[in-house]
Amino acid sequence: MVEDTSTLAVFIDFENLALGFQGKKKTRFEIRRVLERLVEKGKIVVKKAYADWSRFPEYTRSLHEQGIELIEIPKRAHTGKNSADIRLCVDAMDLAWAKEHITSFVIVSGDSDFSPLVAKLKENGKHVIGLGMKPSTSDLLRDNCDEFIYYEDLERLRTTSIKLPETGISPRQQEAFSILMEAVAALIRENKEVLWSSMIKDTIRRKQPVFDESYYGHRTFSALLEDAQTKEQRSKGAKEQRGQRRGTKGQRGKGAKEQRSKGVKRQREQGRRLRE
Repeated sequence: MVEDTSTLAVFIDFENLALGFQGKKKTRFEIRRVLERLVEKGKIVVKKAYADWSRFPEYTRSLHEQGIELIEIPKRAHTGKNSADIRLCVDAMDLAWAKEHITSFVIVSGDSDFSPLVAKLKENGKHVIGLGMKPSTSDLLRDNCDEFIYYEDLERLRTTSIKLPETGISPRQQEAFSILMEAVAALIRENKEVLWSSMIKDTIRRKQPVFDESYYGHRTFSALLEDAQTKEQRSKGAKEQRGQRRGTKGQRGKGAKEQRSKGVKRQREQGRRLRE
């Protein structure tokens, strides 16, 4: 039986994220990495980010391109930084009460001030996911969430390579199998014990809405899965054969060495007998 897909709402406290990136010259916030990880958990229907955007003009374009609504919170001396926090909390609770179909709330921040919001969302039956930078994440917020993701872990995840079948396959097939294996890896990360083909395809579609198996030469998604499985089995068989050949050569070499050693030993014994 296929599980229902979770529906997510994402709320980003961008100023808190900026604190986490301060002093990290080689690290730049990429919202696409965050969304790629979150769509593995379900369908994202709301995406909002809160900040005084005059302070972060270099990020607005990439956020817009990912369909994120930018909520402007001007920096005022009498309101302080908490004005963004308050607006985020109000919007999240309003959505929790008005949209019952939203099952999961993602709070992208490490600020402990959001701990009461997390508790209230959980009280209303919502699953709460936190996401933040390690330097700027409060232990209190992290421990109150149902689950917490560190941005640094997303960076490491991106550098992990996916091994494709080594048998001769076309570049288009390589692309198809790479997409397929990334989706399978995503479901495994979500602790899915049984991987239905529909679950795999839904995950691919959330990551790549334009995905179409016919582009890769397959009439159905099941045919793509079968082709990938066949190629993988052939690749494993080829690896085993190469290993066996190397093992056989090694044994032959070892046997020849032993024979040469025995021959030298016999010659030495014969020489000693002749001298005697």
